[in-house]
Amino acid sequence: MIENEKLRQQIEFLKEIDDLKQIFRQTVLTKDRRQENDAEHSWHLAMLVMVLSEYSNHSSIDLLRTVKMVLIHDIIEIDAGDTFCYDDHDRNAKTKKERKAAHRIFGILPENQAQEFIDLWEEFEAMETPEAQFAAAVDRLQPLLLNYYSEGYAWKKHGIKRSQVIERNHHISKGSKVLWEFAENLIHESVKKGYLIDG
Repeated sequence: MIENEKLRQQIEFLKEIDDLKQIFRQTVLTKDRRQENDAEHSWHLAMLVMVLSEYSNHSSIDLLRTVKMVLIHDIIEIDAGDTFCYDDHDRNAKTKKERKAAHRIFGILPENQAQEFIDLWEEFEAMETPEAQFAAAVDRLQPLLLNYYSEGYAWKKHGIKRSQVIERNHHISKGSKVLWEFAENLIHESVKKGYLIDG
């Protein structure tokens, strides 16, 4: 149907990533408490990057690169599935599965775009560049916000403790000391309000 091969690959990729709307996370929306899907999560992260980028530990980050990272980093969950962040699981097996997913899904694109997306995904995972550190910081902050504003819905459901939340999220400080200070206050308030187990 599409004679232009490059365009055909790009359209095929765009059709494939529609499945991201079917991957549901443990966090819930603040109003109706339905589970957030990965596409909604990615959009929200992109907005967090745009609104909060001034709080990056680095005076200037490449905003477009960071937005691209947060928009693509969960696409691999179409194949690999979502893992609840507080679950104990084999990290090596998870990484292998995710890498395979990245190469399959991004590999649908024309070669140069496929490589760019794989590189962005790898950069996010490595968390070494200022952009990746800030992207990872907002990726941790966003579920904290949803948990706090849904009165700890997912935390309560899974019996999550303060120590687990701190352990999972302390590296927010690598991307933004300001946002980590805010997150710590949010965690403290969550314990005080009974949203999170003090332990």
